[in-house]
Amino acid sequence: MHDLMNSNNMQVIDIPGGGSFQFSAVRLDNLGATEYTLVTVIADVSSSVRPFAGDLLKSIKQIVSACKHSPGSENLLLRLLTFNTELEEIHGFKPLSDINPKKYKALRPDGMTALYDAAYSGVAATLEMAERLIDQDFEVNGCVYIITDGMDNASSMTPKMIAKKMKKAMHHEEIESLATVLIGLIEPKDSFSDDVRRALTEFQVDAEIGEFIDAGHATPERLARLAQFVSRSISVRSIALNSGAAAPAPVF
Repeated sequence: MHDLMNSNNMQVIDIPGGGSFQFSAVRLDNLGATEYTLVTVIADVSSSVRPFAGDLLKSIKQIVSACKHSPGSENLLLRLLTFNTELEEIHGFKPLSDINPKKYKALRPDGMTALYDAAYSGVAATLEMAERLIDQDFEVNGCVYIITDGMDNASSMTPKMIAKKMKKAMHHEEIESLATVLIGLIEPKDSFSDDVRRALTEFQVDAEIGEFIDAGHATPERLARLAQFVSRSISVRSIALNSGAAAPAPVF
């Protein structure tokens, strides 16, 4: 795990079920609010991301910075995960006040694409953290954003395992609600674009991810728009938890 995770206020938690996945999170006795939105941002850093790595990092920083200034920011716990062949947790679930996006290090794209493993970690860690919070009488909802430019070629988990995890959690009311969004950065002129789009669409369906967004080519403008979309979506989730009313989801 990344050194931004290291803190006496954090704990490492094993994810039950398949695989040997872990995540880190702030200790519950350090939380001051009564309700939280759990936010997980997952970013692909496989070798194909290299041409736009700087702009992707800028987009991630913009997401976190925008959340800091949004309504309900004090009720957000955010986790940042990157993946290529392996997963790397940049930091676990932390209050926004404890996160300084300026300290995020440059992305170093390399390796293959363990997309399913990353999505599983994102969903399963969110659900495990939610269950622990609910057991302590917190109100909790969550959102998971998975950003990738390609299809899986390095995972041990499967889309069906992700779907099973979500179904079980919702059946046992381990979380109030969970929004999941798969975001594809697909270059339309690339010869493999149709294959990537098809594979990501199938992944969304099989994993029962709530939404698939084809964000197009990863230009600086598109990535800036992506940051705005994600930060607005997070704000909507937080406001919905605070008000108890459903809010319309933003459109990319």
